[in-house]
Amino acid sequence: MTDFPDRPLRIGTRSSPMALAQAAQVAELLHRAAPGLATRTVPVITSGDTWPGSLSHAGGKGLFVKAVDLRLQRGEVDVAVHCLKDVPGDRPLPQGLAVAAMLPRADVHDVLLVPEGSPATTLADLPPGSSVATSSVRRRAQLLALRPDLRMLDVRGAVATRLEKLDGARRGLGADAMVLAKAGLVRLGLTARIRYEFPLGEVLPAVGAGVLVAHCRSDDEAATALLRRIDHPRTHAEATAERSMLGGLRGHCNSPVAGHCVTGADGRLSLRGLVFTLDGTRTAHAHLQAPGAEDAAGLGTRVCDELLRHGARTIIDSTARPSGATGEPGERR
Repeated sequence: MTDFPDRPLRIGTRSSPMALAQAAQVAELLHRAAPGLATRTVPVITSGDTWPGSLSHAGGKGLFVKAVDLRLQRGEVDVAVHCLKDVPGDRPLPQGLAVAAMLPRADVHDVLLVPEGSPATTLADLPPGSSVATSSVRRRAQLLALRPDLRMLDVRGAVATRLEKLDGARRGLGADAMVLAKAGLVRLGLTARIRYEFPLGEVLPAVGAGVLVAHCRSDDEAATALLRRIDHPRTHAEATAERSMLGGLRGHCNSPVAGHCVTGADGRLSLRGLVFTLDGTRTAHAHLQAPGAEDAAGLGTRVCDELLRHGARTIIDSTARPSGATGEPGERR
């Protein structure tokens, strides 16, 4: 049974191929939870999709979610689907909106891709001074910590566009390699392009990596009840810990911050947090545990406090925030 028998549940999402695939995943889970439910995907073009330059100069990652959430506030859609790492962590949700569900987390690893025909299979195979393309300050910092000789190139656009640039089908990049999120390549069926998967000890993921989140209006009881059927409690707890840490750090879109929480077989939460300088030469690190999911937010606060004791505030403040930038650390996949 469902409380949406008379019309489809409208799912708002960005209009990129990746976002549409993610919305389809949410719709499939909803159909399983409520077999009689009809859904309709509502693509929304956001200012993050159309902005030609660096996101840090235009308001940060929040540009990818603002337009979709606005449609939700206006009642034009019933659900807004986002990558959690795109949702700003330094400010509350827009008025009247609430997190209703987090889906099971996908693979959080970052991976190395190289141009068609390149013999390189790992980062170590790239010659000294090679160029690596990524849009993420978090990735840049960790890659430079591994290989200070690398030249980092900025790249934006849909995954297919980025791959065309990497292969030389589109001019203007000239990179020897590229780093992307494995989860996105899996969703798009492009895992054959992966040459190397970075262990978490080399490249720690962004806060909320691999997690899809569904927002709804806080007063929409029908949508809230429906979405709760597809919420994944373990992922929700882990992501809560990560975002509690991020919120306490008050980082911005130029702050290389990484965080990853896992649940052990005994139910204990384990959260690692890292804050880097942009060149990767200085790092604040913390790794703490909590008894269980009910302590998730508190664990994030404690890891944040530990990072601050190790100089995270100085590191974050040393990364200049462009005028008007308000986004959170993270990257578009």
